[in-house]
Amino acid sequence: MKAKKFDSDFDKGEDVTEALDLSKAQCPIQKQRRVNVDFPDWMIESLDKEARRLGVTRQSIIKVWLAERLEQIESRK
Repeated sequence: MKAKKFDSDFDKGEDVTEALDLSKAQCPIQKQRRVNVDFPDWMIESLDKEARRLGVTRQSIIKVWLAERLEQIESRK
């Protein structure tokens, strides 16, 4: 399939997976870095309460909320 047709079909919402070699597909590895952040007790308690409500870890909720906020900032640029 030519790139022009591929792009056109994709833009129309058509299934283009048959044109792809999925056996070689990979997820990009995102380098991880550890950071230490100090939070006040009230904030930790609130994070833990929300994490329990959602059934996730404190770290997960912090990552999701930070990612959402950064996406908002990026979309305004």
